[in-house]
Amino acid sequence: MPDAAVICSHLSFAWPDDTPVFEDLSFTVGTGRTGLVAPNGSGKTTLLRLIAGRLRPGAGSVVVDGTLGYLPQNLPLDGTLTVAEVLGVADVIRALDAVESGDVNEKHFTTIGDDWDIEERTRAQLDRLGLTDLTLDRRLSTLSGGQIVSLGLAAQLLKRPDVLLLDEPTNNLDLAARHRLYDVLESWTGSLLLVSHDRALLDRMEGIAELDRGELRLFGGDFTAYEEAVQAERETAEKNIRNAEQELKREKREMQQARERAERRASNAARNLKNAGLPRIFAGNMKRGAQESAGRAGQTHAARISDAKARLDEAERSLRDDQRITLDLPGTQVPSGRTVFHGAGMRAGLTGRNVFGDAGIDLTVRGPERIALTGPNGAGKTTLLRLISGDLTPDSGEIRRADGRIAYLSQRLDLLDPDRTVAENFTAFAPDRPEAERLTLLARFLFRGARAHLPVGVLSGGERLRATLACVLCAEPAPQLLLLDEPTNNLDLVSVGQLEGALGSYQGAFVVVSHDERFLAGIGVNRWLHLTDGTLTEPGPPQN
Repeated sequence: MPDAAVICSHLSFAWPDDTPVFEDLSFTVGTGRTGLVAPNGSGKTTLLRLIAGRLRPGAGSVVVDGTLGYLPQNLPLDGTLTVAEVLGVADVIRALDAVESGDVNEKHFTTIGDDWDIEERTRAQLDRLGLTDLTLDRRLSTLSGGQIVSLGLAAQLLKRPDVLLLDEPTNNLDLAARHRLYDVLESWTGSLLLVSHDRALLDRMEGIAELDRGELRLFGGDFTAYEEAVQAERETAEKNIRNAEQELKREKREMQQARERAERRASNAARNLKNAGLPRIFAGNMKRGAQESAGRAGQTHAARISDAKARLDEAERSLRDDQRITLDLPGTQVPSGRTVFHGAGMRAGLTGRNVFGDAGIDLTVRGPERIALTGPNGAGKTTLLRLISGDLTPDSGEIRRADGRIAYLSQRLDLLDPDRTVAENFTAFAPDRPEAERLTLLARFLFRGARAHLPVGVLSGGERLRATLACVLCAEPAPQLLLLDEPTNNLDLVSVGQLEGALGSYQGAFVVVSHDERFLAGIGVNRWLHLTDGTLTEPGPPQN
């Protein structure tokens, strides 16, 4: 495979309403695995679409050295398509079948080209991605979201591209499918540019490209090395700010001291001249000379203060915005051992089948347990959360909820009124808190000033999650059991960190469904449940 590369030169792009995304952006990505990171809305997906040729830049150029494969975040696939059609091998397979049946028409050989082994390669690629049960004539409408993502990746890999672009490839993948993806990409030898919020996947990259404020910077190493470099930059910037602030104070103090000395000298000189009885014109000349000298000294100090301010401004610009959430939530505290939920023999029928088998499921949650609920897609994890919350009534079984203080954050994040502002929604959850206290709490969730008065409906996914957490965690009364269903889906890395910070402050019990192992480790999970084939087991933490 050639030394593949992506070269973007002086790239500019704006939306039809003239909102700029990039201006004069230049960078090169060579052979190897590179993760592209940035907050949501910074243009990661737009950049991949420009490289893939799905969008045209307003200025500049994009050059791809070699063949290109591109897996978008949202696959625009028709449910009536077959697996073979999605993989792009249907015509070749039909031509192979025709030749095998004795039809030697030249068009069949043209269609086949060098792909005489396409069926074997297709089967091997599907097996590598865990799609062993898929037949080539199966319709897309019968596949899960995770299977469709894996199938889309298989289609790109079958092209044997030199450059591969992947946009959030772990979306909708369960843990087993994620690990298969990790293995496939770790063996990749071409040029890979990947957008992902999956830190375990980013730690398998060989470089990180950071898109920040319209500029792209390349860092060597995996995501952990990138985080360490960013932290070192922050510490240096904070030190530079402290030094610049001290320098500015010193220059202001010295200027004031110089002014006071000049005033004392002028006063003393005036008295001495008066006592000396010198001619008025000579005294006036001496006074003007002293004033001019003081003025020059003042200009020198003013210039030094201006330079000190400029250095302080530069140091502050180099400091990244601190987007961490730090909270104190004593109202969520649950005494150790208190039962906040108990269910026995819970059964629920969906789409004509009993999700949890004939015996049902038993589960007890005590405070302040931090529980991870794992399992393959379709196992019934969301159904179990809905049973716990009371959003779904069981077909049978016994359920007890302590005080009813349970909050459920579904994947849709539909708990808030989209037409009301963040502040108005917060008031509905905590009406007895004084307004000043409510605004202070919202500021701790990074809704400051005008941001607190935006309608929920216009917020990004990460902002909507923060708004929901603010309302739920600061509600009166606060929940003692928090249920979260895939809360990191579609969140950027900054938002995932904010979620970890909020849950780190929460003192009640929670049950979280997630396939993100790094996230689960970051929120201090101490009990692991696994749901599969209608059975709930407690296997303990995963072994790395």
